[in-house]
Amino acid sequence: MKFFTVTLKSLVLSLLLAGSALAAEKVNINTADAAELDRVLVNVGAAKAQAIVDFRDANGPFKSAEELALVKGIGLKTVERNRDLIEVGAGKAPAGKAATTAASKPKPVERR
Repeated sequence: MKFFTVTLKSLVLSLLLAGSALAAEKVNINTADAAELDRVLVNVGAAKAQAIVDFRDANGPFKSAEELALVKGIGLKTVERNRDLIEVGAGKAPAGKAATTAASKPKPVERR
């Protein structure tokens, strides 16, 4: 009987640890693809995840988690529900803006 109790306690502890490990997974909204956003974020399906990626590609990286509310179909409630799962790291500027920014900066003159 003692063996059964110890085994049961071990199983329950393992399930709790596995559940907390899954719940702790975070996603960087500036680098994740639509599949990863769909998998990690709560109440964000494939269509909303793709909308996040499209918005990011068109407007550049997100500066805060709250900016997700600017994406059509994503509200502040969804952002709040996912706050602990969202990371905002450095991302790439969209191709159109990167070219404009690079063209507008003067190049330094090399002196000899």
